[in-house]
Amino acid sequence: MAGGMILMGILLAFMPLAPAMVLHGLVQMASNGWRAWQWRSHIDWRIVAHYAGGAVVAAAVVGVMALVASKAIALIIVGVSPLLGLLLPGRLTPDIGKAGHAYGCGVLCTVLQLLAGVSGPILDVFFVRSQLNSRQLVATKAAVQVLGHFLKAAYFGHLLAGGEALSLIAIVVAIPLAVAGTHLSRFVLEIISETQFRTWSRYVIGAVSTVYLIQGVVLL
Repeated sequence: MAGGMILMGILLAFMPLAPAMVLHGLVQMASNGWRAWQWRSHIDWRIVAHYAGGAVVAAAVVGVMALVASKAIALIIVGVSPLLGLLLPGRLTPDIGKAGHAYGCGVLCTVLQLLAGVSGPILDVFFVRSQLNSRQLVATKAAVQVLGHFLKAAYFGHLLAGGEALSLIAIVVAIPLAVAGTHLSRFVLEIISETQFRTWSRYVIGAVSTVYLIQGVVLL
């Protein structure tokens, strides 16, 4: 939870938008792919199917429009979306376990991915108050993120033809490190309680979102 947010902020601090998004997408595909494989027996494939349906529709629409946000807007979106979600009253909070919510999540998160390169914060909001246990949550979230990051890497990849380059060394180094970090995180998940997992997820998401919101406003 929130790992992609932290990585995104670091990449945007050192790289132009398009290369940062492609590298982030490739790294997150590897990381989430490995996590999904580790916890594959806990994946809720019904949720994955509904999410994928919304994601494909959104990708087709945004792809035709070919819109891309600036780095400042990307950071503001990262900062604002989870804060709004976390502040929603319980009766209005989205729940990824509901079919309509999962489909809508696929649409919303894919639009955010393709416009600003990030959707993890709002995706976390759909998951963090669901009825899934921590293992189901982590496994299912990883599975849908593999699709989301693939769409993002492909979408921003075509923008690299405009002259911005992405270092092959960065890719070769980053992907194994992401897989290693994902593997080590399993041991943490196995020793913390459900209450600790949800409490710390909310704290981390809120803190990181605030930092990115401030950064985006400053850039503007």
